[in-house]
Amino acid sequence: MDSVTHIVLGACIGEVIAGKELGRKAMLWGALAQSFPDIDVVAELWLDTPSNLLAHRGFTHSILSCLLFTPFFALLAKRIHKNRNVHLRTWMWLFGIELFCHIFLDSQNAYGTGLFEPFSHARISFNTMFVADPLFTAVALLASVVLLIFRSKKDRRRLLWATAGIATSALYLFVCAINKMIVTNEVNTMLKQQQVSYNKSFVTPTPLNNLLWYIVANNDSGSYIGYRSVFDDEKELPLTYFERNENLLNNVHDNESLQKLKRFSQGYYIAQQWGDTVVFSDLRFGQMVGWDNPNEKFVFHYFLKQPEGNELVIQRGRFAKWDNDALYTLWSRMLGH
Repeated sequence: MDSVTHIVLGACIGEVIAGKELGRKAMLWGALAQSFPDIDVVAELWLDTPSNLLAHRGFTHSILSCLLFTPFFALLAKRIHKNRNVHLRTWMWLFGIELFCHIFLDSQNAYGTGLFEPFSHARISFNTMFVADPLFTAVALLASVVLLIFRSKKDRRRLLWATAGIATSALYLFVCAINKMIVTNEVNTMLKQQQVSYNKSFVTPTPLNNLLWYIVANNDSGSYIGYRSVFDDEKELPLTYFERNENLLNNVHDNESLQKLKRFSQGYYIAQQWGDTVVFSDLRFGQMVGWDNPNEKFVFHYFLKQPEGNELVIQRGRFAKWDNDALYTLWSRMLGH
């Protein structure tokens, strides 16, 4: 999830666990603890882009990392606040819950999380939420944190506000999971009825919502791409097929980077010729405005012959071509129109 989400959720959890003992400092510790796993972003200072893609959400987002850092940070915080009557058990609960919540939330979106590093390099992706969802963050958590910041630390309703923010966000995540189940079942049925041949597939939300879902179905030579809203009532799923074009990758000189990109993409990729360069696209992150134009380019595109231009390989296409018309069509498709 995005950094703001981790900060505000961490602050609410900190208030619930240690607010009585630490006051507003509990929110600060919670926000810091919830943000800690993303310290791996510093690796981009010395790693090339393909290596950094695999390093992010790797070991620092693993279960083992949480188990190791929880007692370390608990003992450190206990020492810093030695004059406070905060039991070590409270600190253990605070850091343990914060760290595990972080990696659990990050596993909900398409990037994937190395929960079992270093024993397994498999990336876990439940694909229930987009990486930034304003309803999950702003409506519940951010509102609660604003109230907690400006209210007295002696206000008896602080625990209620923090709990309400956490509970509302948990309910929203549950709704996302239900919507995913509904859409996934519909998609699987339609793919079977349309006799689409594929060996693996996934369904994940489109940007900033959980109503319109992006579908990828892979076979040995390419991928079918489609979109489905929870409000759609059509019995057929419109699909666009993209050839994998593996032959374009045969003459790529930097084979090590290519293999890292393939591993990162979990097999959901295509190659295309753009002018004089070959482009590697990871399909999991969607198309630029694919709900409007099913033949659009993909958000994640890596220039194999121009590696120096790939620093923002995921973010650079995230909101490309977004304008008022694109927002209108997104809203319309979310509502099943």
